[in-house]
Amino acid sequence: MNKEYHIIGVMSGTSLDGLDIVKCTFKKEKKWSFQLENSETIKYSKKWRNTLKSLHLKDENEIKDIDKLYGKFIGEKVNGFIKKHNIHANYISSHGHTIFHDPVNQFTLQIGDGEVISEVTKITTINNFRELDISLNGQGAPLVPIGDLLLFSDYKYCLNLGGFANISEKKKNKIIAFDVCAVNFMLNKLSNRINLEYDKNGDESRKGRVKQDLIEELNSLDFFEKEAPKSLSREWVEDEIYPIIDKYNYSIIDILSTFTEHIAIQIGRHLQNETVLVTGGGTFNKFLMERIELHSESEIILPKCDIINFKEAIIFGFLGVLKLENIDNCLSSVTGSKKDSCSGDIYKK
Repeated sequence: MNKEYHIIGVMSGTSLDGLDIVKCTFKKEKKWSFQLENSETIKYSKKWRNTLKSLHLKDENEIKDIDKLYGKFIGEKVNGFIKKHNIHANYISSHGHTIFHDPVNQFTLQIGDGEVISEVTKITTINNFRELDISLNGQGAPLVPIGDLLLFSDYKYCLNLGGFANISEKKKNKIIAFDVCAVNFMLNKLSNRINLEYDKNGDESRKGRVKQDLIEELNSLDFFEKEAPKSLSREWVEDEIYPIIDKYNYSIIDILSTFTEHIAIQIGRHLQNETVLVTGGGTFNKFLMERIELHSESEIILPKCDIINFKEAIIFGFLGVLKLENIDNCLSSVTGSKKDSCSGDIYKK
């Protein structure tokens, strides 16, 4: 196969930084390769940020309405992206924004209606990448490891520091992957309490002191002893992390410092020797990166900025390509499902 796919990848992470949009060309010769041609993060308005933050508390009808509205929003932003960069794409592959993720009860929801996106853009759209795996008793997450395996094969480990940290590890021709712990989802929430959108460079965390009783309680949560496959969600943080944080009457600066240390310890446990490619917004938190380096035995490699910022959007574009090729894009070795599957819904225009 020497086909070329011109595809736009779209995703929104739990950190609510904004909508990531990339234009990529994917080719398969001896192996898969990609060219990242254009990329942009479109910041959410206050209204959209608040809507997405609280949508899980709304009733079913309101969620359905917002699903379509958010699809329209994505479609319009993609149209603007195409016009601004004067580009052409045959396909859109959209992860959307996760509102619920509860694999134990076989339920997951990423909003951003694919049919609406394709209507607004007049471009064939692929979306809904988690549901099939959940129906096969999988975690429906993480989804990025297929890209780590086929597009970033030079690295033993790939670590993403987004709302949550996830790691993939290559073993021969297989890959295992799992969520590690909350990162920006929690650090940003703590920063909000001192009127900051986020802790730039980890400057606030650096000022704090690690509180031993708090870090011990965080590190002793059951999740960290579970074997992979395993995944995390907003629901888990609300049920498990919030009550611990709320028990302690420490300053936010000390809690930030302690939570940063907790992240570094949990990540470091999984990185032995060899190379690790680190991406995601958390890489810009200098203090966090210093602590990870201290607790890990791996050689940490930071790629170019556009890969740090847009690796996940690139890979969601790639998941769409694999769906169009009818190649498995969701791996049971990663999610624990009954079998590998080719996930995604296609809306043709």
